[in-house]
Amino acid sequence: MSQSVDVDELEKDWSELSDEFRSLEAANQSYQELHERLEEMQEKCTKQIQHQRYRMRQISKNLKTFMTKQRLTHTNKEKMTQLEKSIMKRKAQIHEIEQGLPQQNSRYLKIILGDVNVSILNRNDKIRYKDEYEKFKLILNVIGLLLSFLNIVYNYRALELVFLFLLVWYYCTLTIRESILKVNGSRIKGWWRLHHFISTVCAGVLLVWPQGEPWQLFRTQFMYFNVYISMVQYMQFRYQKGVLYRLKALGERHNMDITIEGFHSWMWRGLKFLFPFLFVGYLFQFYNAFTLYHLTNHPDATWQIPVLSILFLILFVGNSLTTLMVILQKQTERTENRYRLMSLIASKRQKNPTNDDEVDGGKGDADSAKSK
Repeated sequence: MSQSVDVDELEKDWSELSDEFRSLEAANQSYQELHERLEEMQEKCTKQIQHQRYRMRQISKNLKTFMTKQRLTHTNKEKMTQLEKSIMKRKAQIHEIEQGLPQQNSRYLKIILGDVNVSILNRNDKIRYKDEYEKFKLILNVIGLLLSFLNIVYNYRALELVFLFLLVWYYCTLTIRESILKVNGSRIKGWWRLHHFISTVCAGVLLVWPQGEPWQLFRTQFMYFNVYISMVQYMQFRYQKGVLYRLKALGERHNMDITIEGFHSWMWRGLKFLFPFLFVGYLFQFYNAFTLYHLTNHPDATWQIPVLSILFLILFVGNSLTTLMVILQKQTERTENRYRLMSLIASKRQKNPTNDDEVDGGKGDADSAKSK
């Protein structure tokens, strides 16, 4: 009798489970319909974005043609200036809309990963991926620092190869992660991405550099270089984490930005502290290129030496020029903002010549906001 009762209970459980399965089927059907609808809306938004950009290009082209061929009245100049501002604003709005839409993979990602969609549509997931990227760099920098120090203390070939293989893997992984960040809206400058591609090649050439007297002459210098670079990268990490935290708190920065030049005028004071250390690192790269150039005359010199000399020279020139351009760009922006502020104050004084206290108070507020 108890066996019959047990079977009846099992049949009852199965019946309840079957009802739950029908609910699952209904939920899955709704999910499939929503998914298809989502893909349709994504495609529709993408087409409309392409249409907006095409029309804006045409309008901008006609606007330039009109400006060069026509003598403009004051009213027309104001209208055209306003139209240019509206176009710039619309471009920024479209960029923000695109962050919620899947993007096409770069050619590099298609070669490495195939046609896999790496777009991250959820904002919190994007921030989480960015934070994991920063943590990954920090952990590998600490490991690289320790291995560089050990290679200075101990001259073991196996330890050297472990460190060099780590460099190859690290920079290769960075290129993939940064390409994914780029797909998801990161505004990292092209040179910094190219820098990591060149660094991957450089690490690979170092890995296959055969043991010999030229390598021993360069070995210690290279390890000291890596110790210094690891410390500078840690300083960059601390600076950038603070900057991104404040900008995200203020709602002024895109959550996928990863670049040392991503700062506003109020960050200038902190970045001025970092620039000297960066340029010392760039000079160290030039010194590496100079040392390797002299090693090309060594009797046991191999093809790796001139190749590495050229690569280090390219890194020095690219890093120095890009950072100098960033400094000049930010200085220009600060000057332009100062003149805009002075123009705004002057126009207010013309409108309210007897109300100097209010104008001065506004200037103080603007100056204090600009200096933050």
